[in-house]
Amino acid sequence: MHFKLIIVLSDDSITDRIVDAARERGATGSTVITSARGEGLKAKKTFFGLDLETQRDVVLLLVEEHLSREILEAVAEAGKFDDSPGTGIAFSIDVDDAVGVRHQVRELTEIVENEL
Repeated sequence: MHFKLIIVLSDDSITDRIVDAARERGATGSTVITSARGEGLKAKKTFFGLDLETQRDVVLLLVEEHLSREILEAVAEAGKFDDSPGTGIAFSIDVDDAVGVRHQVRELTEIVENEL
């Protein structure tokens, strides 16, 4: 079985919505890293010398490659990434190998067989 890692960088207020959308499309789990910082096309504004930053989360989704595009699109839709600048981004990368997912392979095999 081959996997892809979907990495989502998003505003923390929409993380739960993103994880739920990914699960609905076949993701079997996620890892959320909180308190990330980032900057987009435009520099952050300040107010009396204080940065006005929103909290960011990093969501990691190790998914079966045949499900990855559908999950990626569901994440983008749930986060409204293409509609609202600064909301977040998501991308996927190939995974050469993974361990610790044997218990999920049986379930993923059934899901993938049904999709194909």
